Amino acid sequence: MTREEKQAFVTEMRDRLENSQAIYLADFTGLDVKAMTSLRRELKNANSEFLVVKNRLLRRAMAETDMPDISTYLTGPTGIVFGDDTVVGAARVVVDFAKENDDKPVFKVGVLDNSVLGPEEIARVSSLPSREELLSLVAGVLGGPMSSLVAVLDGKTQEMAGLIEALREQVESQAGGN
Repeated sequence: MTREEKQAFVTEMRDRLENSQAIYLADFTGLDVKAMTSLRRELKNANSEFLVVKNRLLRRAMAETDMPDISTYLTGPTGIVFGDDTVVGAARVVVDFAKENDDKPVFKVGVLDNSVLGPEEIARVSSLPSREELLSLVAGVLGGPMSSLVAVLDGKTQEMAGLIEALREQVESQAGGN
C-alpha cells in the first residue's frame, strides 16, 4: 500500500469504528479461504461484516476515535467484525460458526457502547434474543391485556344493547297497553 492508500484506509476504518454499534476482534488462525468466505457470507446475511486488517493500521484508526484502548489485543492475525445493524446477530454468527469449525475463529475482545467485552461476555451477548424477538415478546405482553380489555368492552356493549332492547320492548308494551 502506498502512503496515501494507508491514510485513506485509516480514515475509512476510523469512520466505520465510530459508526458501528459493536465491534469484535477475532483471531482467525486455522481457517482456510473456503471457511473465511463462508463466515463472511453468513455475517453479510446478518447485516454485519468481517475484515482482515493490519494491526498497525487498525491501531492508528482506533487512536483517532473515542473508543477504549484495546490496542494490546492487536497481536497476531486479527479480523474485525462490525455489528452495524445487529449487535447480537453478529456475535451469534461468529459463535455458531466457531462451534462448527473447531472453535475458530476465536474472539479476542469486543467493544459495545464504549464498553470492553471479553470473549465470555461476547458469548453471552450472542445468546441474547434479537431485537425482533424482543419486540415480538413486548407485543405479546402488551397484546394480552389489550385483548382482555377489548373482550370486556365488547361484553359491556352487548349488555348495553340488551338493556336498550329490553327498555324498548317495555316502552312499546306500555304504549300498546294504554
